[in-house]
Amino acid sequence: MPNLNKVMLIGNVTRDPEVKYTPKGTAVAEVGLAISRTFTPEGGEKREETTFVDITFWGRQAEIVGEYAKKGKPIFVEGRLQLDSWEDKTSGQKRTKLRVVGEGLQLLGARPGGGGGGDEGESRPAQNFSKPAAKPAPAATSAPEDDDIPF
Repeated sequence: MPNLNKVMLIGNVTRDPEVKYTPKGTAVAEVGLAISRTFTPEGGEKREETTFVDITFWGRQAEIVGEYAKKGKPIFVEGRLQLDSWEDKTSGQKRTKLRVVGEGLQLLGARPGGGGGGDEGESRPAQNFSKPAAKPAPAATSAPEDDDIPF
């Protein structure tokens, strides 16, 4: 039976990420993401609901998140769900928490500082920090003939 564990989220960073390093030197960053949705229940009054999600980034992406993803900034995250479980030291009860392990990241919104005389609210292309896809092999080309050269 096939399985799929894929998450795609767009939301605002809830706190400045802090990058830490494992004893072997691998970067890890924890990011809080607030995702809001607006809906109208049967009563007719518009409501907003916000969900808070914890995301863990590893390696180079953790360093990028720590440098560029600041509190309040919108980001797009691709990742997978992971269930963490542990035993609570004080009560001895088993605890679990569902989190997202970030595997791709795009920074959204305006550039800090504006630059180039643009409007501060001006949007910019997203910066994609996901793992690059394998590049296709270059197509075979033949040498141009004299008639093909434009000069």
